Amino acid sequence: MLNNHKLRIASGIWDDLAPDAKAIREAVFIQEQHIAPEDEWDAEDPLAVHFIAYLQEQPVATARLLANHSIGRVAVMQSARGLGIGQQIMQAIIAQARAEQREYVKLSSQVHALGFYQGLGFVVQGEEYLDCGIPHIDMYLKLSD
Repeated sequence: MLNNHKLRIASGIWDDLAPDAKAIREAVFIQEQHIAPEDEWDAEDPLAVHFIAYLQEQPVATARLLANHSIGRVAVMQSARGLGIGQQIMQAIIAQARAEQREYVKLSSQVHALGFYQGLGFVVQGEEYLDCGIPHIDMYLKLSD
């Protein structure tokens, strides 16, 4: 685990956070997972709330929260994995969704990351499917009674 004084999570609009979010998503999704650039970039980015985790002021993780309650584009740089940063950025998003009094959040998890999201309280909904050639499954987290 890491010293929290070295980790900072920022949230904001695409215009402010795009350079850092793009660098992380380019490295993780396009380079590492071989997702086509035209599948990575979409019209949702300007509309979403973006989150960036900075470790010693270097951008190391990103995610976004859409108006439809969907969390997406969750990515942690390879060099920063295993430090709990993904969990912390997800907790920041869940806290934001609760503050906005959203009833739930949902996401499409890569199957290999199922346990990670289950550890945050998400439950599987529906069947496995392929997205960009990668097995995914939908998950859901209820935030209110």
